[in-house]
Amino acid sequence: MILTLVEQNLDGSAVEVSLEALTFARNLSAAGGGVPIDAVVLAGDGPGPSDELRKELATYGVRTVYALEGEDLAAYSGAGWASAILTVREQSKAVVVMAAGTDRGNELMAHVAARAGVAMAANVLTFHGLAPFVVTRQVVGGAALEEMLLDQRPAVFSVAGHAVEATPADVPGAADVVPLTPEIAAADLVARVVSTEEPEADESGSLKSARVVVGAGRGAGGPDGFGDLLELTELLGAALGVSRVVTSAGWRPHHEQVGQTGSRIAPELYIPCGISGAIQHWAGCSSAKHILAINTDAEAPMVTRAHYAVIGDLHEVVPAINEEIRRRRG
Repeated sequence: MILTLVEQNLDGSAVEVSLEALTFARNLSAAGGGVPIDAVVLAGDGPGPSDELRKELATYGVRTVYALEGEDLAAYSGAGWASAILTVREQSKAVVVMAAGTDRGNELMAHVAARAGVAMAANVLTFHGLAPFVVTRQVVGGAALEEMLLDQRPAVFSVAGHAVEATPADVPGAADVVPLTPEIAAADLVARVVSTEEPEADESGSLKSARVVVGAGRGAGGPDGFGDLLELTELLGAALGVSRVVTSAGWRPHHEQVGQTGSRIAPELYIPCGISGAIQHWAGCSSAKHILAINTDAEAPMVTRAHYAVIGDLHEVVPAINEEIRRRRG
């Protein structure tokens, strides 16, 4: 059996990357002759999974939904939640435990693997057969690929965001809900979330769901250098994403950061302006379908990796683009 952690949005629906992980699990199941796919969700001290979530998971071929309940699971705790997931694994005898490659998914799978005494592969892109079970994963911030043998059981790994497209199953699953209240040791709850704060409103829209993202880096020149870029995002209905140097300098808020320590995006079009394209930033934008780079340096990593490039100063190029868009729209 394949056990997949499903993370939830604030409205209780499954996050997109978890649906991608379920699609990956289904591909793995097909290669293994139809091994059942089960999901685990953390309900905490609230109600169990909604009927809408159950139906959504059924659409993706899930046989059983294990709903982990209890006051100890109300707040996030890496060790505590991993202990709960292992309780499900021991009960279900899962041969694979996996999650989406989010910050939380990677942390939890690392805890699960360490406690089970097995290796863990992070940010897996694909797999090659089952005997032996070899996976290809992203390393060095997505700049290189590595093949890794997972010959222990359970096989524990996370799936890189957008490694596969989330697609419903041809035959839906039953998605029967099984509530569980696992015992969590006090030592596993020492490190846990004690409070949360809502992020500042993102005036340029959600980075992770945007079809178009306009990027800005050191080339913006300072906190007053974003006027034309913000106009471009408005004209294109895009979101604004920035490099780490921009947030470190305090020019823009952190929730706009794209990269290894920011958001990972996969828009139809990414327009990085004045961004050199360091490995850390590339890790966050490499899944973009098309990249149009604007930079004064023709040898910048972002330019050499882009599908298209304009060599020039963003403060000259972007206003010209804005003017042309306005002209064409009359």
